[in-house]
Amino acid sequence: MNTLTREDADTADPDERRPAGPLYVPVRLGSAGGHQLRFVRTPLGVRTAVGFTSKERLLAVLGDEQQWIRLAEPALRALAEPLGVTLVTVDPQLSAPAPRRAPAPPAVQPCPRRGGWDPDAVGVLRVTGATAFVWTAVTAVHAFLD
Repeated sequence: MNTLTREDADTADPDERRPAGPLYVPVRLGSAGGHQLRFVRTPLGVRTAVGFTSKERLLAVLGDEQQWIRLAEPALRALAEPLGVTLVTVDPQLSAPAPRRAPAPPAVQPCPRRGGWDPDAVGVLRVTGATAFVWTAVTAVHAFLD
């Protein structure tokens, strides 16, 4: 795994081994329908742009469903910098597993204590708490005045 900063790119030795050619860059579908770069975090929590030197490496780390585009490292850096991401990581080895969809909640079952009788369905007034107190007080006042 190589992590490159802007300073590395500016002061790089031409003989130093660097990724050649365009990288496979993970993207996600944006809310407007276009593609957005997918950033990840380093083990220390710093956001980084990622690129892979082969499609197989990208799919091995991020899964078969991951969408990608091809970008050169300078283009990836130019797109990430305005968003405050200054690191570019090439061929990261590990990533957190993709989130899985939550299982569907079970169908709501009627309460077994009611035994099929629902007071709301037969028009019985249910009065509880403060409403019961007010109802009782109003009824007492009317009984007293009548």
